[in-house]
Amino acid sequence: MTSNRRYFVSLLVVAAILPASACDHVQSALAPRGEEAIAIDVLFWTVTITSVTVTVLVTGLTVVALWGPERWRVQLSQERAIYGGGLLLPVVVLSILLIWALFILEAGASRTRTAGEPAVTITGKQWWWKVAYRTADGREIISANELRLPVGEATAIALKTDDVIHSFWAPQLAGKLDMIPGRTNVIVLEPTEPGVSRGQCAEYCGGAHALMAFHVVAMAKADYEAWLAREAVPARVPTTEKQRAGQRVFLENGCGACHTIRGTDADGTIGPDLTHVGSRLSLAAATLPNDEQAFARWITNNQHIKPDNLMPPFKQFAPEELTAVASYLDSLE
Repeated sequence: MTSNRRYFVSLLVVAAILPASACDHVQSALAPRGEEAIAIDVLFWTVTITSVTVTVLVTGLTVVALWGPERWRVQLSQERAIYGGGLLLPVVVLSILLIWALFILEAGASRTRTAGEPAVTITGKQWWWKVAYRTADGREIISANELRLPVGEATAIALKTDDVIHSFWAPQLAGKLDMIPGRTNVIVLEPTEPGVSRGQCAEYCGGAHALMAFHVVAMAKADYEAWLAREAVPARVPTTEKQRAGQRVFLENGCGACHTIRGTDADGTIGPDLTHVGSRLSLAAATLPNDEQAFARWITNNQHIKPDNLMPPFKQFAPEELTAVASYLDSLE
């Protein structure tokens, strides 16, 4: 097989794989589940259909200009055809698309102004997300690496960063919005149906940038309020001897200097809040599943799993200590 033929076959294989890769809708902008994403989806298909139409038109005119009847080729060679097709048509088409895009973007800005004070603040860190919910009575409930929202309700979310520029992107719910040091940006999300989707930091922010993801859980309003009430209470008290041993190991080895577990002496703020970590869908910013084995892997081998993260590997634990800590953390639901 010649190099050109091999290259052509490779392109065909890639072209065949790409549509299949889009079938997983958990992080697909082509499967919108939010009001903002639906508006963006309309804009995307408008631009796509217009682009395909213009491409077909130009290709057809090129074919006619090269091989069409003499009378048609003469018409296409005249200045009015060149000015009309080469200048007037692009100006008209692009102007319409620009006005349409500005209309959609302005609608998003209007929703930001009318959605009220942010009920959630998300702070980007290297490489995880601090998520703070503000209740109606002014309390702040801290979580991490997971955003929960009520369906059918527009929620204003403040976006901040503690270090470098990050970019918050939940493709099924809205477009991207940067998190810039020293500035607070606000995005409005309104899920249209219950379900779980996935988001990602969309701005390169350092070595583990690709492993800085999160889940968005859209819930019925009553379920959301019940979940938020549970999230506000202190951590679950260990119920088995293994879990109690794990709590002792956690507190005696300085883990509470970086992590908070409400209801215990652990009150660190460097790492994620672990008060209800066992109820989340994933660990390490959607890098690992949430189970005892994943806790154990992360505690001892986190630098291999997510290089350059701020947590040192705790390889000094005896096997029974490691399983006890993993059991304790997994029980914090």
